[in-house]
Amino acid sequence: MNYEHNGYLVLPRLRVQNYNMISSPLTWGAPAITGVVGFMHALQRIIPHKWDIDLLSVGLIMHQFEPQVNGAFDRRFNLTRNPPVVLRNHRKDISRTGEVKVAAIVEEGRAHATISLVFGIYCGENAGNQEKLQQRAREIFELAQGLRFVGGSFLPSYRTSPEPEILAFGGAENEADFMQLGSGSDQEWSLRSLKNSLLPGFALLCRDDLLREHTQRLKLKDPKLSNLDALLDLSRINYVYEQNDGDDAGEWVPSRKAGDGWLVPIPVGFTALSELYEPGMVKNARDPSVPFRFVESLYSLGEWRSPHRLELVQDLLWLPVTDHAQGLYRCIN
Repeated sequence: MNYEHNGYLVLPRLRVQNYNMISSPLTWGAPAITGVVGFMHALQRIIPHKWDIDLLSVGLIMHQFEPQVNGAFDRRFNLTRNPPVVLRNHRKDISRTGEVKVAAIVEEGRAHATISLVFGIYCGENAGNQEKLQQRAREIFELAQGLRFVGGSFLPSYRTSPEPEILAFGGAENEADFMQLGSGSDQEWSLRSLKNSLLPGFALLCRDDLLREHTQRLKLKDPKLSNLDALLDLSRINYVYEQNDGDDAGEWVPSRKAGDGWLVPIPVGFTALSELYEPGMVKNARDPSVPFRFVESLYSLGEWRSPHRLELVQDLLWLPVTDHAQGLYRCIN
């Protein structure tokens, strides 16, 4: 498999219902980017090898979001007991003991959404055959709708515009070189058209840089503060009362100002809590044929940004990275 993408695959306006919106122990809302990367791997497994298309990275664009919650101020998840019947093991004891036991409720936050997915792909022999690539894009779009997405299911899509598409770079090695091919105007128009097809919507980006800068500023005031303190501080709006010079009156000033962006805390992967166990050493593992390790969520700062404000389409892509030695399994944007 190649690790440098030479094109983009766009699956637009996918309607997903009841996906798991509890993205980590501390966050909820949009699907976890690790779950989106997992969907990319599942889709890659069912794409025929003879198509010569590798999915390398993925970007998430949210168009509509409908959380399944209730309550005006304190939000609560809409929970169900499945199945709503007496447990099979206790049915025979009802007449004897008079006690009825039912299945417990497992808290699951669910949401409906309309999303678009942009994949960084490597297309081999068909990179110059645009007609063949568009056929493959439509076929992959149909394959994708038969999969689960972060615990949810896709509803049939009846939209014809925008259509699924594959934009190949031709002889260019990357997007920047693609912009220099020929006159450049056609390539620029193609990329701009791709970004505009994702509107209205917001792409999820990683802002590790803002988190590092804010952590350094907080540590100047209190060296004991950690990265988690900085993340929590950026995740809320703090108001500080400032006194005006030469005037008794003052005003409350928010910590966020215009242009700071739509910032949110997000999980970006996992970090190891234990050593890497040999296959079969841990009981009840999902797959006893692969090594196993206990992990916990890894957090960072994310930003929702409109796709038309991105200089390059590759800025919205997430790439999975694995480092067994350091115990890091995270997605990098």
